[in-house]
Amino acid sequence: MEIIQIVGFGLVAAFLALVLKEQKANFAFLVTLMVGAGIFLFLIDKIGQILTMLQRLAINANVNMVYVETLLKIIGIAYIAEFGAQITRDAGQGAIASKIELGGKILILVMAIPILTVIIETVLTLIPK
Repeated sequence: MEIIQIVGFGLVAAFLALVLKEQKANFAFLVTLMVGAGIFLFLIDKIGQILTMLQRLAINANVNMVYVETLLKIIGIAYIAEFGAQITRDAGQGAIASKIELGGKILILVMAIPILTVIIETVLTLIPK
């Protein structure tokens, strides 16, 4: 099972980072960074499968692909912002991590405006005049 591999890899890396942190804090941070990137690379195939499935579902449901692509971009922004904020927080830079999260939230809101506009227009057409 992949989750056991991910957890095992993470636990070994966490132990290694704790040991290194006492001697060489810079190396401990590099271990943390590399493990995060390694886990992400391990999951890229799964992410591709999810994207393919969502595209098939959208085509079968006759949903405009622009909206599906926008939603996928929003999800990507959320994951990337969270990943960056966590790594920055691990480096002891909580203030910068908060700014990364704020930037992600603003970008998500900007990306969501066209979808919100369509939803509001649809609701307005359903309300009798």
